[in-house]
Amino acid sequence: MSKDRAGHWEKVYGEKGETQLSWHQGDPAISLELCELAGITKSSGVIDIGAGTSCFDARLIARGLADVTVFDLSATAIEGARRQIGKLSDAINWVVADITNWTPGRTYDLWHDRAAFHFLVDQKDRDAYVNRLRRALHPGGHVIIATFAPDGPEKCSGLPTFRYDRESLGCTLGKGFSLVTHRRDIHHTPWGSPQSFQYSLFLRQGQ
Repeated sequence: MSKDRAGHWEKVYGEKGETQLSWHQGDPAISLELCELAGITKSSGVIDIGAGTSCFDARLIARGLADVTVFDLSATAIEGARRQIGKLSDAINWVVADITNWTPGRTYDLWHDRAAFHFLVDQKDRDAYVNRLRRALHPGGHVIIATFAPDGPEKCSGLPTFRYDRESLGCTLGKGFSLVTHRRDIHHTPWGSPQSFQYSLFLRQGQ
């Protein structure tokens, strides 16, 4: 399954430019707002899961953060992001891996995921994701996960999606994560189609 998943995204990123992708976002305003609410500072360690060619990470570097990790299943997406970011790419840690079998080598202050988790429709893959989240986010850290909302698309990029509201997402993450705040958003694709998203910010409890 991991190879099939990787092959799918290699094909997507190999055939389409950034502005041809439905999830293209010129301004990651909500993610940045939630980072502020999470208390992220210049010394915080941030990992961006399923980052693709998002400009979110470049915005963090531009704000002075020095410990940013970009994580994606697609090597083609990572290469595209590096080219897009240019000189700032040297300040970023780049990881190509499948989140469901990745072994975290450290912990982070913030875990960010916009539009990756909702593609994990099999329970075992969701469990594997949450396991990695728990291992990579230290107690007292925050997680931002943005997914399609309950009235969002049932499919994207030819794949089925699993839609969430803040309650169902919190139940999926399980004990030890408390909801701080949430946002609803209508994302418009580059061709103008509306997509309902939900953003949830959780605190990982503990010392």
